[in-house]
Amino acid sequence: MDEKDLLSRISQLVEEEHTLRETTEHTEEQRIRMGKLEADLDQCWDLLRQRRAKRQYDENPDEAQARPESTVESYLQ
Repeated sequence: MDEKDLLSRISQLVEEEHTLRETTEHTEEQRIRMGKLEADLDQCWDLLRQRRAKRQYDENPDEAQARPESTVESYLQ
């Protein structure tokens, strides 16, 4: 997935998250989906940062790999 694809995916996820958060009361299914969206966003942002770092240091950005949800969810914000 290249940078353009990642940014497009991030946009889609953010749009869906905003749509879900527009209401004040959420079903259990919506809460689960919001949690999944947050994790997916964290993975996409992490992959984008990896690609940019590799490019900055003259490495191949295509070698960047999506990290497991358990890894990116434990990062400090």
